[in-house]
Amino acid sequence: MSFRDDSEEARNDLRRPFIHTGSWYRMGSRQSSMMGSSQVIRDSSISVLACVLIVALGPIQFGFTCGYSSPTQAAITKDLGLTVSEYSVFGSLSNVGAMVGAIASGQIAEYIGRKGSLMIAAIPNIIGWLCISFAKDTSFLYMGRLLEGFGVGIVSYTVPVYIAEIAPQNMRGGLGSVNQLSVTIGIMLAYLLGLFVPWRILAVLGVLPMTILIPGLFFIPESPRWLAKMGMTDDFETSLQVLRGFETDITVEVNEIKRSVASSSKRSSTVRFVDLKRRRYYFPLLVGIGLLVLQQLVGINGVLFYSSTIFESAGVTSSNAATFGVGAIQVVATAISTWLVDKAGRRLLLTISSVGMTISLVIVAAAFYLKGFVSPDSDMYSMLSILSVVGVVLMVVCFSLGMGPIPWLIMSEILPVNIKGLAGSIATLANWFFSWLITMTANLLLAWSSGGTFTLYALVSAFTVVFVTLWVPETKGKTLEELQALFR
Repeated sequence: MSFRDDSEEARNDLRRPFIHTGSWYRMGSRQSSMMGSSQVIRDSSISVLACVLIVALGPIQFGFTCGYSSPTQAAITKDLGLTVSEYSVFGSLSNVGAMVGAIASGQIAEYIGRKGSLMIAAIPNIIGWLCISFAKDTSFLYMGRLLEGFGVGIVSYTVPVYIAEIAPQNMRGGLGSVNQLSVTIGIMLAYLLGLFVPWRILAVLGVLPMTILIPGLFFIPESPRWLAKMGMTDDFETSLQVLRGFETDITVEVNEIKRSVASSSKRSSTVRFVDLKRRRYYFPLLVGIGLLVLQQLVGINGVLFYSSTIFESAGVTSSNAATFGVGAIQVVATAISTWLVDKAGRRLLLTISSVGMTISLVIVAAAFYLKGFVSPDSDMYSMLSILSVVGVVLMVVCFSLGMGPIPWLIMSEILPVNIKGLAGSIATLANWFFSWLITMTANLLLAWSSGGTFTLYALVSAFTVVFVTLWVPETKGKTLEELQALFR
């Protein structure tokens, strides 16, 4: 019996999510009265926006992890006696942990649901921050960074998928971009607090987002599309009804999801690695992987993880303050992208972003090259320092307008439901592998040649323009079910 065919008494039941299974359970009026204000609860719904704001705590933690290594580099290196190479290992180990988390993320999210997956991500992340806070040598420092990364790897896949699966078609782009907006907020908070707080206290503060997320997961519904795929028909319709509002007719959306799940179920038992050569599978997978790999190869994490070092080499006296300024600008630019993505479309923003990054990176590379030919005391040297800082800021702004939020959004939109777990893990793993590669080599490349490093990033950004133009489809205005049909 479907939700819409239930009796009025069943309709008035209080329903709430259960974290371990992701199901909705009906509680009788006796239990409801114990909770107080039961009528208010029954007559209201949990809005999609509220759900997005709760799970956005995960990406905030993601961003805090990315930003932590920049303002703390000098203090940690001094207190624990680390070399540049040892600190580079510390900075990059979150990516190694994230690769392990990425491998597991798709299967965890498929077997125990999106909410259960976020719960699993929260626990090692909290433990990791505490390990860093109490570290006396590199062993605890490295272990904490690995545990942080493991949680972040799961979050980076699960949150955009959850948001895409609960969001209405006309809001999916904007709500999906909240994922990257939250990452930038986390980075900015790490930069800001790093100006005033010792590195050990800053690590303790890193516990807060996931600590708040854990109880928040008990108050939001599981993804209706995941419930439908698991065959939990009543729970799926109830979850969707709560998300859309009790007065909303969900019949059309219910039927679309049921058709999509039924069609995928017929093929799911025969999908093997050899089947990935079929266009319906390989094309969306290549697009998803391509965007997520290029997102890292443009060097954004090299800039964000070690921005203080970059600004110092550019001649900025207050490098940490400049780093915070970059973080704040990134938040504003990502917020603009969140507003534009459902209006301008994904492809246009990606193209503008890639072209802008290419120009910005060329400016930074040229500024660093020219500084080698002028006296450090000259006015020209000061002008080139300012130009390099402006170029870095423009690069971050352009990245935040498109290449930051949209690859994760498109990945969550275009992957077929019957291979989403496997394909999502592969795409997320590729992203984190190249994130590790960039993070591990950025400090060493900058020590070799700042101009050469930014030249390499500019070449990748130029290729991104070509990739977007030739292969990335526009997903604006299409349901997830329509996008799956597009690749058949």
